[in-house]
Amino acid sequence: MVFTHDTRLSLQALVALVNTRDPDTLTTLADLDDLCRDWLWSGSRTHDRAELDQVRAIREPLAGFWGADEHAVVGLINDLLAQGRALPQLVKHDGFDWHIHATPAEAPLAVRMTVEYAMAMIDVVRAGDLDRLGHCAADDCDSQVIDLSRNRSKKFCDAGCGNRTNVAAYRARRRSTG
Repeated sequence: MVFTHDTRLSLQALVALVNTRDPDTLTTLADLDDLCRDWLWSGSRTHDRAELDQVRAIREPLAGFWGADEHAVVGLINDLLAQGRALPQLVKHDGFDWHIHATPAEAPLAVRMTVEYAMAMIDVVRAGDLDRLGHCAADDCDSQVIDLSRNRSKKFCDAGCGNRTNVAAYRARRRSTG
């Protein structure tokens, strides 16, 4: 299944947020500002510690998408949508064509994030693609991965684990032949 641009962006942003847990790389307001800039979050922001704490608090529930069966994922999606009082509507802004927002722009950032990620996960469930959610294949990494490749070949997170693993394997082969 080829996901729409906004769904792909939301799924990638979801992984990025969940992967800030360990090690914790979302500890300052500047970290949150960077995350919002990197993942093109629009809408209101308070830029205060309360907003940071609210976003930090949603990471663990969102991590529940990984390793859960379809019924548990659907339950989590429905709970998150209900908590965020989701009301889907089509919008067009900031150079993006028509896409869905399910919360008003003035809703708290953590609410907008939670609902946006739940909406993206709806597409994953409907496409029967929960197997695209996985864990980094590097032995020393516990990060989550979303495989959006056409051939379902993504094994590593975006933190350089694939390159590091491949270099280590190359060096091991060189040692064994040399």
